[in-house]
Amino acid sequence: MIVPGSNSQALAAALAAETGESLAAVSYEQFPDGERMASVPGVDERVDRAVVVASTTTDGAHVELLQLQDAAREAGANEVVTVLPYMGYGRQERAFEAGQPVSARAVARAISTGTDRVILVTPHEASVTDFFDVPCAIVEAAPRLARPLPADLTDPLFLSPDEGAIDLAESVRDTYGRGDVDYFEKVRHSGTEVEIMPSDAAVDGRDVVVADDIVATGSTMSESIGVLNDRDAAGVYVTCVHPLFARNARTKLERAGVTDIYATDTIERDVTAVSVAPVIADAL
Repeated sequence: MIVPGSNSQALAAALAAETGESLAAVSYEQFPDGERMASVPGVDERVDRAVVVASTTTDGAHVELLQLQDAAREAGANEVVTVLPYMGYGRQERAFEAGQPVSARAVARAISTGTDRVILVTPHEASVTDFFDVPCAIVEAAPRLARPLPADLTDPLFLSPDEGAIDLAESVRDTYGRGDVDYFEKVRHSGTEVEIMPSDAAVDGRDVVVADDIVATGSTMSESIGVLNDRDAAGVYVTCVHPLFARNARTKLERAGVTDIYATDTIERDVTAVSVAPVIADAL
């Protein structure tokens, strides 16, 4: 039985189709005082496994996930598997000052209380798996980003946002089948002036694919698009696993002159172009 969180309904349906498991008819309610209740009504017989699929993009989504885990148990599931397509607070994986929380650890511990194992899709920091008190596995979705790219890209160049994330760009390139890989360097000229540029490769006349795990505010990505356009790239395509797109991030990318944007369904947006259901199904 696949149990969808309210933010992951399309992905859960795709996963149900991929695995052949039933899709639960989940109910999402909110009371006048603001409290939520997510439930799994109408389960008439004990199920061997409930797979809760829920991106925790908001605080409310975290509460909903905990309720769905508990509801699955109440419905008689022998095993509960929690799939976090996007793990909220996952980037707060350490305390930067004394007295600050390690928020990723706090939410991981809470999630662990209601599940037998966890599957994470391309977390920003792989180390967050250590915070869970149950087995936690990572599935990599970056190769899926190659599927929606145009087949006729001109001398493509795949760029990562920094040297540390070059593996992500390489995985997209390898799946696409051709092209070079490079990364952006940040050169600080003053306390407020930072220059972003590809480290080595020429971009003039080439189609450039910028591959990232998360686009949040869009500030760095839009600046990168502007630099590439200034250097006469033929086209600039943005690919990301998690299109968080906080506030006016989408507008920033469009104003910067992006050619197209492709993302997965870990966070369901209008730029979602490919599903991560197959890689999750393989991990189940």
